[in-house]
Amino acid sequence: MDNLAAERPANAASVTEARSNGGFDAIELEILWKRLISVVDEASAAFVRTCFSTLVRDGNDFAIVLTDAQGRSLAQSTMSLPGFIGCLPATVRHFLEKFPPETIKPGDVFITNDPWKGSGHVHDVTTATPIFHRGELVAFAAVVSHLPDIGGKLRSNSSREIYEEGLQIPLMRLLDGGRPNEVLIELISQNIRVPEQGMGDVWAQVAGCRTMGERLQGLLDTVDLDALGAEVRARSEKAMRDAIRAIPDGVYRSTVQHDGFDNKPIVIQCELTVKGDEISIDYAGTSPQLPHALNVVPIYTFAYTVYGLKALLCPDIPNNEGSFLPISTTAPLGSLLNPTYPAASGGRSAIGHLLPAAVFKALADVLPDKVWAAGSPNSSLTMSGEYRGKRFAVVNFLNAGQGATARRDGFSALSFPANLGNTPVEMMENLAPIRVLRREIRRGSGGAGQHGGGGGISFEFEILPDASDVMTSFLMTQLKSPTAGFAGGSSGKPGRLVINGTQVDPTEPRVLKAGDRILMETAGGGGYGTPAGGPATQN
Repeated sequence: MDNLAAERPANAASVTEARSNGGFDAIELEILWKRLISVVDEASAAFVRTCFSTLVRDGNDFAIVLTDAQGRSLAQSTMSLPGFIGCLPATVRHFLEKFPPETIKPGDVFITNDPWKGSGHVHDVTTATPIFHRGELVAFAAVVSHLPDIGGKLRSNSSREIYEEGLQIPLMRLLDGGRPNEVLIELISQNIRVPEQGMGDVWAQVAGCRTMGERLQGLLDTVDLDALGAEVRARSEKAMRDAIRAIPDGVYRSTVQHDGFDNKPIVIQCELTVKGDEISIDYAGTSPQLPHALNVVPIYTFAYTVYGLKALLCPDIPNNEGSFLPISTTAPLGSLLNPTYPAASGGRSAIGHLLPAAVFKALADVLPDKVWAAGSPNSSLTMSGEYRGKRFAVVNFLNAGQGATARRDGFSALSFPANLGNTPVEMMENLAPIRVLRREIRRGSGGAGQHGGGGGISFEFEILPDASDVMTSFLMTQLKSPTAGFAGGSSGKPGRLVINGTQVDPTEPRVLKAGDRILMETAGGGGYGTPAGGPATQN
């Protein structure tokens, strides 16, 4: 289609003029929307193919989006993480505040890992590349991904301040008119454990963004991107407002608990107010910010709150700025969901991923056939050391059981609300000195009910006999607070960590030695419904 459009410049001009006046019919709009998605997906494929780490290739811990020149989201790649989708456009707007449009030129690339202006923790690096058409700034391509290492101590809930978590990159130019910022590149490389992988992923981000800019040119010859974006946003916003209007006005509340410290659970208080075609969510009463790495910055709080509502109310409409406009979130300053600098946030997903569950629980009485029982956020295993003369630093993901619905059992070994992948066993063994003994569904861990909760994962491995000490960090969730069932369904089984036969607390990083045997078991999802005349099912 790009080639055909380029061959008809006269017609293209008339199309652009018509579209500037909002003259899109439904069929044409769908075709143009699919073209946008295909452009972003091609950029995503370029990024994945050129990246160095398993976090992108196998873990899917990334997102790539297209925004307009003002930083409003237009389209996302098919496999993008929902939290990143909510964060990336805001990051582009932060870049625009620091670097006004009149100072931006072709060849520029911007970079940051500021948690408050990026995606919530320093381990995620964001780059944004301006896209020009006929000399005019028309859009941005933006990518965020989790690097295999960012320096500091290993990602762990034990971190008390951001300074412990690694290198902080403020809003900066990585490339200035195509010229690399050699001082910044050297600084990053010097401060991370595996610079070839870390900088390899950063340059892969640049490659993905450039691919998007190149592939978008054909579409820009045929349509006014601002007019197309305005139309998509307007229709998405209308669909979301219509869905909200179908919910009775009122105030809906829920409380969700999570593992805490010193025998004190973490509490998320959610007050959801529906008024006409708008929803506001207030998290007043939520636990205060912690001297641990579970704090969630406001943009991440917003991202996973609106994602939960969108999944519930309008799962099929395009993900863009319009679908988020009718929703607002607030949390008291200094609380877990709005911490003050320099709060640590490396494990923020353990809390942020519970926000859709808080939304579902609040709306369970008015949308009983749509919500589903609580599931568990995923867990991760971070390892660093040296083996056979080569330094390694790897992050492996383990997913968990998800909650059942009124229509089906919960899914097993799945990541929700983030669509992260389970790291392949072959890659785990290739990148660190371990032997995997088993990885299987944790049968019976899902909560019982009319529909059973999904099962977690049992993952057992040992450190190779010729390995030197391996610094290891376990980020695990729902070890003390089991996933709750809905409508009479039972809770899922909590997760646990066992080292050499002894159950241990995963908060602090540990040094593992040759021959150590480790068992990680992730939590099961909650069941849904009281069985009618028969035994409860358990997934």
